[in-house]
Amino acid sequence: MGIQKPAWLEALYTQKFFVGCSTHETAKKNEKNIFCLDCCTSICPHCLPSHRFHRLVQIRRYVYHDVVRLEDLEKLIDCSSVQSYTINSSKVVFIKKRPQSRQFKGSGNFCTSCDRSLQEPYIHCSLGCKVDYVLKHKKNLSPYLRICNSLQLSPDFLVPQDTGDDEEMTYETPNSTIVDYDEPMSSSSGSENMSMVCTEFVRKKRSGLYVCGRSVSRVSNHHHEDMATSMISRRKGIPHRSPLC
Repeated sequence: MGIQKPAWLEALYTQKFFVGCSTHETAKKNEKNIFCLDCCTSICPHCLPSHRFHRLVQIRRYVYHDVVRLEDLEKLIDCSSVQSYTINSSKVVFIKKRPQSRQFKGSGNFCTSCDRSLQEPYIHCSLGCKVDYVLKHKKNLSPYLRICNSLQLSPDFLVPQDTGDDEEMTYETPNSTIVDYDEPMSSSSGSENMSMVCTEFVRKKRSGLYVCGRSVSRVSNHHHEDMATSMISRRKGIPHRSPLC
């Protein structure tokens, strides 16, 4: 049993990501960028309600290849000796091997599986390369596997909230909260509405001032009050002439 890969690891290596979801093919943002370990399948953000209690991992893209955050992958399998890269302040690891078209001849470390040039002290360029190396030389993968009963998406992952409007779509994080404003925009009474208007006037010559007048208009069922605006301006003074001699 140690020679065989766990089902989730085999699926992670064979599943296709960043392709359209057939279940939500008419929805926006329907790329499959999430991997469900319990179902061993790739899903899109619109599929999350059906997998909310499952172990989930976000798949990212780096130089046109699928990567996973090292922090998430370390909870599932030992990733030591696998070279990591930093994107958006997070360390990531490639899922599949990336063989080079031509061999690089020079000093340094090389991947044990695909001969890609690596930085020291790494000897595997991807998770797949390490798994192949362990199965080939040590015949047992179980010492490298870790027990993980809970794995959720990072708080910064945006979950699309379909509002029913084709042109508008809001996004929330898995742990997002809804903020309610304490002060209502209008009064509860149907006979009275309150509105605040702020008007900016053009700069007056010689005044050097911008004037912003705020007015409150109150509308009732019986009468309408005209909007009152206040404006500060500087009047031109009366010139003083010297008396005639």
